[in-house]
Amino acid sequence: MDLSTNYMGMKLRSPLVPSASPLTGDIDNIVWMEDAGAGAIVLPSLFEEQLSMESYELHHHLTYGTESFPESLSYFPEPENFRLGPDEYLDLIYKAKQKVKIPIIASLNGVSLDGWTDYARMTEQAGAAALELNIYSVQTNPDITGEQIEQSYINMVRTVKASVSIPVSIKLSPYFTNMANMAQRLDHAGADALVLFNRFYQPDINLEHLEVEPHVLLSTPQAMRLPLRWIAILYGQINANLAATSGIHNAHDVLKMLMAGANITMLCSVLLRHGINHLRCIEKEMLQWMEKHEYESVQQMQGSMSQKNCPNPTAFERAQYMRALQTYKPEWGRVYEPSHYHG
Repeated sequence: MDLSTNYMGMKLRSPLVPSASPLTGDIDNIVWMEDAGAGAIVLPSLFEEQLSMESYELHHHLTYGTESFPESLSYFPEPENFRLGPDEYLDLIYKAKQKVKIPIIASLNGVSLDGWTDYARMTEQAGAAALELNIYSVQTNPDITGEQIEQSYINMVRTVKASVSIPVSIKLSPYFTNMANMAQRLDHAGADALVLFNRFYQPDINLEHLEVEPHVLLSTPQAMRLPLRWIAILYGQINANLAATSGIHNAHDVLKMLMAGANITMLCSVLLRHGINHLRCIEKEMLQWMEKHEYESVQQMQGSMSQKNCPNPTAFERAQYMRALQTYKPEWGRVYEPSHYHG
């Protein structure tokens, strides 16, 4: 059976793609992932702040009482403690390209147009096959409007696309008033793919030490429902490819995302929990399911259960929400009825 898929103009042997995490920052792991069946690999995000190590005041304001980033296992470490500086990051891209045949996708997390574009060019020169822009922005200024924030994203995409020739994907959060409209605007701005969705690790409070600290929670399979819904809605409405991320833990999760319309599925938490070799298990289970249900290729199933092709398109909309609530039955048995109570 043919597991290959197309993503941003690249033909991948499989839709299984390890996403940005501490695992993908090591050359030996990258080689291991290719051997285990990965179709491509996304490197950990390089943050713009790592390019301005002397800016400790900026670092303080970024971390004071806020949140940590998806690819961090520590709470936005001090600048001197970043695992990979800019030179080491470019060296990682170069060495990975020499060691493996599958595409290496660089990941950038910036806060200014200069920060995005300058290093975008450098990652391309180092050998990255594509670039993922990991947008993480928590606006706390009440004077900045939603339209201003959205326009800054559009400007960023246009500027980066104009500075590189490799394909560019955008890793987004779902927090837009109209996600469909934002996806369309990013598509028109030149985004080659949308990665749905970014998981924001929220801060916690240590009651003993009275400190704000990180609380990294790995995803669960329930987290896949949100990207599943929006990928199914967007499939066929935009030209950009769709990458599913968050909550993908087994072969059934992968298959559902592909049927919704995803070109690839990104894996992080499941690999952190079970190890890189779990890629082999997921692929084996995919092949078994496809053989049982007579699918000859991944492309045969892509988008088959999207809103565009689903027998019941309203399943992804409000009508299904009402039906879900009305048909739900409590797991603990019959609802208590006063007439059955005899004291």
